[in-house]
Amino acid sequence: MRAKDAVGRYGERVAVRHLEAAGLQVLERNWRCALGELDVVAVDGGCLVAVEVKTRRSLVAGHPLEAVTPVKLARLRRLVAAWLAEHRDRSWPEVRIDVVAVLRPPRGAAVVEHLRGVG
Repeated sequence: MRAKDAVGRYGERVAVRHLEAAGLQVLERNWRCALGELDVVAVDGGCLVAVEVKTRRSLVAGHPLEAVTPVKLARLRRLVAAWLAEHRDRSWPEVRIDVVAVLRPPRGAAVVEHLRGVG
């Protein structure tokens, strides 16, 4: 396993724990289709939430949130539409996209930042 993959998996585990502690119910992790992957699909009350997780070991390459560009948000919107099309058994009065940024320092606990409704 590449180091980058291990960091990403770590970040997703941290993000899921954070989301569940915040009261979200995780429905799926790493949902894939021909368009790509949704890291986490969750429910927040009556709202369906697609969560993009970005993890970094340092800020050398920039803050993890900087990796969520307008192009990435457009792709996430298409992925959410594909997820909804595949899961027509439920309807959602509200849908949003969140981003969870995880910074994993060399020592100490991870720093987690959760932005709600980014796209």
